[in-house]
Amino acid sequence: MIADSPLRLAVFDLDGTLVDSQHAIISSMRAGFESQGLMPPEAAAVRSVIGMSLDAAIEKINPDVRGLQTQRVAEGFKHHAHATQEHGNDRQPDPLMPGARAVLDRLESAGVLLAIATGKGRRGLISVLEAHGLLSRFVSLQSADDAPGKPNPTMLRQAIAEAGAEARDSVMIGDTVFDLQMAHNAGVKSIAVTWGYHPADQLRSARPTAVIDHFEELDGVIDDMSGQTKESLS
Repeated sequence: MIADSPLRLAVFDLDGTLVDSQHAIISSMRAGFESQGLMPPEAAAVRSVIGMSLDAAIEKINPDVRGLQTQRVAEGFKHHAHATQEHGNDRQPDPLMPGARAVLDRLESAGVLLAIATGKGRRGLISVLEAHGLLSRFVSLQSADDAPGKPNPTMLRQAIAEAGAEARDSVMIGDTVFDLQMAHNAGVKSIAVTWGYHPADQLRSARPTAVIDHFEELDGVIDDMSGQTKESLS
C-alpha cells in the first residue's frame, strides 16, 4: 500500500459486506410482517432490500403496506431483532465475511481511515461491532438513525466530513446497488463486492469503479485507485 496515498478513507457497508447477517435480518423481517397478520416475505425478497432503510424495505417488499402499518411492521422487526440480541446469549454473532479482519488490519496499518455507512440502526450496528471487537477501528459510524436511507448520499458525506477527508480521497465498498448509487450521488468512487446479497450483474449495471469477488482483493484495488488518483493530481 502506498504510504502517502491521497486515497485515505474506506467506507464500508455492514450487512452483506463486512458481516453475513442475512439469516437474522430475514428472521426479523418475517417476524415483523407476521406481527401484523401479514404474509411473511420469502428470503429472496428480503435479501433484495437489505441496505435500504427499514421503512423503505418493508414497503418495497409489500407495496400495499403504508403509513402506520409500515411503522408497526418495523416495530415488530426491531422487537424481534433486539430480543434475539439480548436473550440469545447462546447465539453466535453474525459472522464476519471471510478475509474481512485481515484486510481491515492491512488497510489500517497502511494509514487508510475506516468508516461504516449502513442501513442498520445504530443499536444493531454497535452490537455487531462490539461482538467482533471492531468498534474502535472505525473513525465514523453512520446508520439509519443518523441520516436518510441509501441511496441518499447524506450518511456517506457525513462519514467523509467526520473523518476529515475529501470525496475524491474516499471510496465506498458495498454489496448492493444502493451502496453504489449512494457513492455516485456523493461523487465518491465505489467498489462492488459480489459475496453479498445482490447479483453480480445487477451490481455491474450500477457502474461501480471496480468489482471484486474476494475480500483479499480489496486492498490491492484500493492501492490501484490510489495510484490513479496520484497520477491525476500530478
